[in-house]
Amino acid sequence: MEKLNSKLYMENYYIMQENERLRKKAEMLNQENQALLNELKQRLAAAAAAGSPINDLNLSSSCSTSKSSKKGKK
Repeated sequence: MEKLNSKLYMENYYIMQENERLRKKAEMLNQENQALLNELKQRLAAAAAAGSPINDLNLSSSCSTSKSSKKGKK
């Protein structure tokens, strides 16, 4: 019985660690999404103020580079 309890305790411990890691990653991704949304809003506002049509909504090259490098880390 103690062996089973120890095993379950360790499984629970590892699950809690993984949950914490995922929570932190979700928080980081949320912050990144908020920053990108703010950048998009600023670009849209600047384009509207300039009276120019919005043809190209490409984000800066640094954003696309960071996303491609993040995908490789998975």
